[in-house]
Amino acid sequence: MMRFIRTPEASFDRLIGYPFAPNYLDLREGVNIASGAQQAMRMHYVDEGPKDADPILMLHGEPSWSYLYRNMIPICAAAGHRVIAPDLIGFGKSDKPIDIKSYSYQSHMDWMQSLIDQLDLKNITLVCQDWGSLIGLRLAAENESRFKAIVVGNGMLPTGDQPVPLAFHAWKTFALYSPWFPISKIVASGTFKKLSTAEQKAYDAPFPSKQYKAGTRAFPKLVPVTPDDPATPANRDAWEVLYKWKKPFLTTFSNGDPITRGGDSYMRERVPGSVGLNHQTLQGGHFLQEDSPQEFAKAVNELLAESCEL
Repeated sequence: MMRFIRTPEASFDRLIGYPFAPNYLDLREGVNIASGAQQAMRMHYVDEGPKDADPILMLHGEPSWSYLYRNMIPICAAAGHRVIAPDLIGFGKSDKPIDIKSYSYQSHMDWMQSLIDQLDLKNITLVCQDWGSLIGLRLAAENESRFKAIVVGNGMLPTGDQPVPLAFHAWKTFALYSPWFPISKIVASGTFKKLSTAEQKAYDAPFPSKQYKAGTRAFPKLVPVTPDDPATPANRDAWEVLYKWKKPFLTTFSNGDPITRGGDSYMRERVPGSVGLNHQTLQGGHFLQEDSPQEFAKAVNELLAESCEL
């Protein structure tokens, strides 16, 4: 039985720039260690805009949460789109298994599959970055009929068949073994802008102690970096779908991310749905949602407006 912890709601009081009402769905049975009671783990998600509109699914990565999209959500909702921004299990307001071994690539896939199934999402536009891409691109490939467009910013779907930057190996070692794992400072190191004290507090809010950080530490070791990784076969299968993907596939990478640099051209060369689109290079570091949120959101809105005209 998976044992998990739930961040106290008080940790999220008065977060700057995050006025969104919380929404939750139950995923599976577990044991809440605070009460010792058996109950389902919860996933939190933001759900803004018209509920009858086609959804934009915004997936965050490591070690952020839906707060990362706070400046994009209102822009896309104001354009008439339903915007759904979940917190991955182990992050944000979602529940957090306390054992790092409880996290796997497949478990994250299963949890996100549960969200789109329970909400019965259709005609989805995926917006993804970092681990949001590792999960989201596979999710789209495995549920092709549910997705109508993809927008990738600073992300990839690795199979372990390509070399990995040295910077990633250093990050993986740090995440697993460093006794110090400062969430807000990690996010701040991946932005051009200087995060305010209030913004840093918001990124730290889900993780009031090290007990809450197992999910954040687990992610780097789950990235497929060798051809025999457990996730490699499923990712290769997903690429077989993407090689034939003719729906809109837009890249909006930033100009200052050492981890994913070059991934945009790699995908554009291989995904037919990328042909003829207004691909963009935005100003920013790894977390381009912090550095260029208006431009990122505008690119999504313009893609969907152009798709409606076709």
